[in-house]
Amino acid sequence: MFGIGTDKQELVTREKAMAGRSEAMEISPTHAVLGTPLQAPWPAGHEVIYFAMGCFWGSERIFWQIPGVYVTAVGYMGGWTPNPNYVEVCTAQTAHTETVQVVYDPSAVALDTLLAAFWENHDATTPNRQGGDIGTQYRSAIYATTTEQLTAALASRDKYQAKLSDGGFGTISTEILPVAGAGDGTFYYAEDYHQAYLFKNPGGYCNHGFCQVSYA
Repeated sequence: MFGIGTDKQELVTREKAMAGRSEAMEISPTHAVLGTPLQAPWPAGHEVIYFAMGCFWGSERIFWQIPGVYVTAVGYMGGWTPNPNYVEVCTAQTAHTETVQVVYDPSAVALDTLLAAFWENHDATTPNRQGGDIGTQYRSAIYATTTEQLTAALASRDKYQAKLSDGGFGTISTEILPVAGAGDGTFYYAEDYHQAYLFKNPGGYCNHGFCQVSYA
């Protein structure tokens, strides 16, 4: 949540990243709100995309409320340390960003709906920062699992940048990459207490909400 300091705003290299571990994080089998499995295999025809937009507690809640989303999970992505824990990620020595895995049914929800929720609910113009949360773990990112997702994400960035520019706002710094290019390409599940955190802790910290201009 609160990784503060200018020393945490530079991405650590693979060579200097923490060593990590081989054991994956143990998590509950199902989502606390949706009741669906937190880990693959996913239903036929469903797709996965990854969003990073600051503290993953509030980010996840945005997406689990969208009809057509099958399941969400929070974790760490875009870095080098295998199976990092939260304390390690907060040091900025793993290169991970706090990420939400979104599994959705394209026949029930348009990708553009998910992209709109992403752009509108955080400040994509502040590199390695969301409000008082400062560090590379809070950088804005979209990691695509298909060519079509990547193309749509890039187009959505250009569309939203035009609206931001018209409104007098800054330049988008969002990292948009195929999963294979996001650090080691792996989404590592965060500790179980982080999963659906704001459902388990309704009064918990969240700095997400409508930001700057409408995407639509």
